[in-house]
Amino acid sequence: MNPSTTPPSTTHPLAFITGGSRGLGRASALHLARAGWDIILSYRSREDLAREVVTEIQALGRKAAALPLDTRRTAGFPALAASLPGLLHDTFGRDRLDALVNNAGTGADAAFLDTTEAQFDQMMNEHLKGVFFLTQALAPLLADGARILNVSSGLTRFSFPGKAAYAVMKGGVEVLTRYLAKELGPRGIRANVLAPGAIATDFGGGIVRDDPHVGAAIAGSTALGRVGEADDIGGAVAALLAPGSAWINGQRIEASGGMLL
Repeated sequence: MNPSTTPPSTTHPLAFITGGSRGLGRASALHLARAGWDIILSYRSREDLAREVVTEIQALGRKAAALPLDTRRTAGFPALAASLPGLLHDTFGRDRLDALVNNAGTGADAAFLDTTEAQFDQMMNEHLKGVFFLTQALAPLLADGARILNVSSGLTRFSFPGKAAYAVMKGGVEVLTRYLAKELGPRGIRANVLAPGAIATDFGGGIVRDDPHVGAAIAGSTALGRVGEADDIGGAVAALLAPGSAWINGQRIEASGGMLL
């Protein structure tokens, strides 16, 4: 049996999703649950929202758990990794994860000439250093044949003023993903990047969702003629983690509706 083409879970596969309490993480968790996945999701501060997502997943007949995690603080990763085997055994009846979705993150709006070192460091810690070392910490808990999906951004392909620091870190994650695919490939683990376009969530202060002028401009530059929704990305996550996508590895897949083609 080839671990690169067969889901490693003996029953229902299990995914760990960072930033799963709202936005793209929430949509991803629910789409995966509908596809038969059990879910562990992390949250930074909104435990109430995380618990709501857990309840929704359980209502779909799947198992779920929520854990606090600040992905900017790598010092907490060893404790997380040490605590997971007990949770895996007690809640899910297993000892390995079948997928890791590195989704958590916030944005930063500052022109290149105005970007401070503190803003740069925040973006680095959250979007690059955190992803690097969390994946490193959890790699021993990934089953052979598991999947890693790193969420990047359309901003690594097209450029908008004020997004330099954020986009630079996402570019680094895209390079990291290729190295993960190469170095973890002997275990049958595949790693890919999902790069959303502009999505109507509370990301970036909710400007895409709440500002009609911004929304109209984005819709006008998108082949499908509308702004993306969280469910568009949740569906893409579920598709990329599905068995039928097992031969996709080390790739950047953009989900932008054809933005700025």
